[in-house]
Amino acid sequence: MKLTLSEIAKHLEGDIVGDSSCLISGVSEIQNSKPNTITFLGNPLYSKYLKNTNAAAIIVSDSTLLSGRNGIVVKNPQLSMSRTLGLFTEKKEKRPSIHPRSVISKNSNIGKDVNIDAGAIINDEVSIGEGSSIGANCVIGSNTAIGKNCIISANVCLYESIVLGDNVIVHSGTIIGCDGFGYVTVNEIHEKIPQTGNVIIGDDVEIGSNCAIDRATIGSTIIGEMTKIDNLVHIAHNVKIGKGCLLTAGFAIAGSSEVGDFCTFAGQVGVAPHLKIGDRSTVAAKSGVTKSLKGDKVYAGFPAREIKEHNRRLALINEIEKLRDKLIKINRVD
Repeated sequence: MKLTLSEIAKHLEGDIVGDSSCLISGVSEIQNSKPNTITFLGNPLYSKYLKNTNAAAIIVSDSTLLSGRNGIVVKNPQLSMSRTLGLFTEKKEKRPSIHPRSVISKNSNIGKDVNIDAGAIINDEVSIGEGSSIGANCVIGSNTAIGKNCIISANVCLYESIVLGDNVIVHSGTIIGCDGFGYVTVNEIHEKIPQTGNVIIGDDVEIGSNCAIDRATIGSTIIGEMTKIDNLVHIAHNVKIGKGCLLTAGFAIAGSSEVGDFCTFAGQVGVAPHLKIGDRSTVAAKSGVTKSLKGDKVYAGFPAREIKEHNRRLALINEIEKLRDKLIKINRVD
């Protein structure tokens, strides 16, 4: 497949610089660019690759970066690259079918154009919405409801009474609805607390591989619409995650904590139980949240503080180390 630079620019609603008839046959990384492809500059750190790029055109936010090369100028190069990839990615149409080696309860309700692969087990009173796909060896527990156009990849387990909205994607190895970590310790005996609630996943949520989302002790663990969850994330019982949040790899949040809308948590962030995180909070990588946080701020460190305060403390530690080194030298001279 080949497209002209003009055709791509029209799709991106961007401005052309250079030869509008230039033919593009694909997309490549700027650091590993290939002839006849289009690439993009989304991060200034990669501007060093512009000079020697082999790409036929570059998507940028500033025309001066092109230095005479063909390109498309847009407001958001990363978003435009995503849309360009869609142009060159061949969509493989899979005809929906029910594999004969799947096991489906007669009491389940399977919608129109649903695909169920080999080894999948669909238990009693399960409903699966129109256009959804259940991958190989998935287990869907009783009384679980899956919305329309969901993609449940191979080897996913949804326990009983789970609710998934429309357009939800769950990647392989993830478990939704396992028991929360709840025990009462008396006389050195850990007595298990029954986990009687469920999990509710909103529309347009994507959940990465090997995640664990625990069912509530009582009530529901809730993931809001449009939230995107990376691989290896743990969400404990009765947690409430707002809409549009980004939870990256290694993130873990303890029981009954609540996260507002459009929050971002970088890798390996931990959140203690029974806390509230305000809307549009951002928490930097490897931070530990030990108290509730106000929204619209950036936090870092352990314990997590506003990032300006965190950086001041780091600078102070560095100054103290320098003073220590000076004192050691003075003592040596004496």
